[in-house]
Amino acid sequence: MMLCRDVRQDINNRIRKESIMRKIISLLLTASLAAALLTGCGGKASEGGTAAKKTMVIGDTTFNSENWEETVDPHRTYNGWACIRYGIGETLVHYTDAMELEPWLATDWSNDGGCVWTITLRDGVKFSSGRDMDGEAVKQCLNHLLENHDRAPSDTKIVDVAADGQVLTVTTSEPNPALMNYLGDPYGCIIDVDASDFENGIVAGTGPYVVKELVTDDHLTLTPNTEYWNGTPKLDELTIRTLSNGDTLSAALQAGDIDAAYGMAYEAYPNFENGGYQFSAIQTSRAFFGSMNMTSPIIQDTAVRRAIAMGINKEGFVKTLLDGHGVAANGAFPDGFSTFGGENVTAEAYDPEGAKAVLEEAGWVDSDGDSIREKDGVKLTVRWLTYPSRQELPLLAESAQASLKEIGIDVDINCTANRREFLADMGSWDIYASALVTAPSGDPQYFFTTSCVPGMSYNFGAYDNPEVTALIEQLSREFDPAKRGEMAVTLQQMILDDNAYVFCSFLQMNMISKENVKNYTAHACDYYQVTVDLDIT
Repeated sequence: MMLCRDVRQDINNRIRKESIMRKIISLLLTASLAAALLTGCGGKASEGGTAAKKTMVIGDTTFNSENWEETVDPHRTYNGWACIRYGIGETLVHYTDAMELEPWLATDWSNDGGCVWTITLRDGVKFSSGRDMDGEAVKQCLNHLLENHDRAPSDTKIVDVAADGQVLTVTTSEPNPALMNYLGDPYGCIIDVDASDFENGIVAGTGPYVVKELVTDDHLTLTPNTEYWNGTPKLDELTIRTLSNGDTLSAALQAGDIDAAYGMAYEAYPNFENGGYQFSAIQTSRAFFGSMNMTSPIIQDTAVRRAIAMGINKEGFVKTLLDGHGVAANGAFPDGFSTFGGENVTAEAYDPEGAKAVLEEAGWVDSDGDSIREKDGVKLTVRWLTYPSRQELPLLAESAQASLKEIGIDVDINCTANRREFLADMGSWDIYASALVTAPSGDPQYFFTTSCVPGMSYNFGAYDNPEVTALIEQLSREFDPAKRGEMAVTLQQMILDDNAYVFCSFLQMNMISKENVKNYTAHACDYYQVTVDLDIT
């Protein structure tokens, strides 16, 4: 566990000092990484002058147990992200760069205006096991998903799946306009249940690659799926190497021990901007935000929540600590996101003087001259829980710590990989800062149902507004896209008015690769990284 309790008076000075230290560490790591990363880099020929074996290594700081991505089994918590990200599994629908649905494993779908969906599957698709992807196989997969996944039953509301050749008839317990969007979620990867090794987290999908070896928190080795329906994979072997942090990742890429990187520390970007490397960047809906613990006595004070929202310098955080590699957030969704982007709502603006006035009026004053306010003998200290695997989060914690001190709030940071334990103890934290893709399916319903309804999986702070819950229920039944957008805007505004969440920034995803890597491309949904077109020359 890493505990950070010291307020940094000058964030910029800290970054400069740490940047120097990181460069020193990177130099020290380079030598050891050359020996540790035994998997060869791209395009190396086999011994004895035989034909070249085309291999590639991607370094990744997010594929690990800390991020709840231990395996590639899409029916286990978040593991579907690895399944779809690394080209093992595919879903019935695909997302365009504009996050609109397009056919993929399904060629067509329709709804009867109520609870019955008809889905036509693509002909000629086989699983990597050799089994045909027909209606019975997909039915079996969906039933297994519903039996094992923590979110899929409530998201999809599927109660029955019938198969007739390549046609599925899916019945939901109630009208669910976002069903096809949810089936495009990583947990919707279609797998051959009979051929999958669920005990070890290895599955047989329809993607361009298959799992050769999986060692959690170390590496994933992939080989081509000879049964792939949509082209011929270019690589003979692909390794996803789990690296501990951005410094190690930077050292590995500079040393040539990996060919591409995901999760690079922002301060390392200049190392790759002067030739020899290429960037692929895109705006995403991965939000970095704080969830207020609504059971905490101090957070239950509406003035405290409002002051916190007014006291966090979002623009400064993005400009200074992220070096501009992100976008300050207004609401739950980025600007320009269909009809429900953040430009349609109003959040508290950064206003330190206004925040001070709000606290003063509520009786929070600094009576002892230590720069921290108190009320009824209680110091205004908020316990900030976060985790280090997303590099933005420790930086956000430090930024909030510094800016909130200016208005008289002490921030006690607990930045720990063991955050699950603390989350389970509601009495141990006041604000939980995390990263979440708020619209992974291109539809607003996902965020609201998972994060704003009492008892749901991501509602860590026990937020409970009956009016919000009722409107979410209406949203879940509304088929008209325009009306859904209007409801999503209203819901965002209600949540912002409650100051139940403070949305700070959105990720600008950057993937870095050597110049000889082809088609390693960032996507707005934060997956589809490994496709049939990925290549190295």
